[in-house]
Amino acid sequence: MDIIAAISTGQAATAIGIVRVSGDGCFALCDRLFRPLSGKPLSQHPARQMVYGDVLDANGALLDRGLAVRFPGPRCYTGEDCAEFHCHGSPVVLRELLTALFALGARQALPGEFTKRAFLNGQMDLTQAEAVIDLIDAETAAAAKNAVAQLDGALRRPLEQVQDALLDVTSRFYAVVDYPDEDIEDVEPAQIAAALEQSDRTLSGLLATASRGRLLKAGVRTAIVGRPNAGKSSLLNALAGYQRAIVTDIPGTTRDTVEESVLCGGVLLRLIDTAGIRETEDAVERLGVERSRAALESADLALAVVDGSADATAEDAAVQALAARCPRWIAVYSKQDLGSRDLPAADPRWANPPAAAVRLSSVTGEGIDALEDAVAALFPAGDPHQAGSLLTDARQEDAVRRARDALRRAKAALEGGMTPDAVLTDAEEALSALGELTGRTAREDIVSRIFSRFCVGK
Repeated sequence: MDIIAAISTGQAATAIGIVRVSGDGCFALCDRLFRPLSGKPLSQHPARQMVYGDVLDANGALLDRGLAVRFPGPRCYTGEDCAEFHCHGSPVVLRELLTALFALGARQALPGEFTKRAFLNGQMDLTQAEAVIDLIDAETAAAAKNAVAQLDGALRRPLEQVQDALLDVTSRFYAVVDYPDEDIEDVEPAQIAAALEQSDRTLSGLLATASRGRLLKAGVRTAIVGRPNAGKSSLLNALAGYQRAIVTDIPGTTRDTVEESVLCGGVLLRLIDTAGIRETEDAVERLGVERSRAALESADLALAVVDGSADATAEDAAVQALAARCPRWIAVYSKQDLGSRDLPAADPRWANPPAAAVRLSSVTGEGIDALEDAVAALFPAGDPHQAGSLLTDARQEDAVRRARDALRRAKAALEGGMTPDAVLTDAEEALSALGELTGRTAREDIVSRIFSRFCVGK
């Protein structure tokens, strides 16, 4: 008997707390710690039906009054018998109940062990298991929709189509070779070529989503740059909704990078407020300027802030020229509550023009919505019908890329006139890479690493 148990609702006090139990024999164990007011044991109540009663501690004393529910395997999350106690969310009550479960033979569940059992029992593949942690960690509606669609199999299904096509080709070839006397239709090169071509298109389409998937999951690294006192920290505070950075009228207040995560236009931005970029003899400020330049070099998006109430300076032009080296940037003209000047023309020396030019006031909020619209246009949510098709993990991207590359080697060998058996070596390599992705052929260390990212109780 290997019954696991854990608190599934965290350690903070909440209105309701949940303790989850899973493993063969867990119903008998739960009967000893839960006394339904109906007088009938929990194990005799209908499956998936909440039952009201007394929750007992290890000594049989009343601990709480709440609900319990049982989920017989395999039609449940883990694929084996499991149950849940829904108690009042006192951490003390939950820990006492967990202690009572341990005293009766259960053990503490490891991080992600409930989901790992679901994978091992065939309830989900690795792409769906990774979607569980993505759904828990989602910080935007778009990220949550992509994760829940993957949990529903949106990523698994196209991968299975590729696997099935390759397995059909390889299995038929081996049948012809191993049973030459049987009347088995030979594998034609044209059939192999068609299967490889369709599989290549599917995998290439998935790879094309990786960049957007990374930004969806991790957020857009965004550097707020400008000369001293341009309004960078005020913009950070306006987007964050509170006084995250110190703001004064003294130029050079920000000496180091300040980071904050915000939702802007439905997009998760990892904002980095930087020190004002200018030439300075101050050693500390100079270090801050160097960090500002480094943050800009690694950013996905730059917000180049210029004091829109004053005449442009050479420092403003230098900042915008630096921002133009970023993959995407928006020109932000701040302090509109203090007045406004005409926007300067695009500088021909810029490596790329700004995606948008926005006037705003961080004090009044004027123009913030225009900035949100500009950000949303740069990072569109995509077609809602394609939710779940984004690769959001480096492991997924690597496996798909290796599979696609192996398929292309197989195509090149076939086009070069090599015999089918030579082509199949690369086709089987592609199958192996896809097996790592879905879990069919994943090594134990890869599986363990994936589930170690989970919290205890999931």
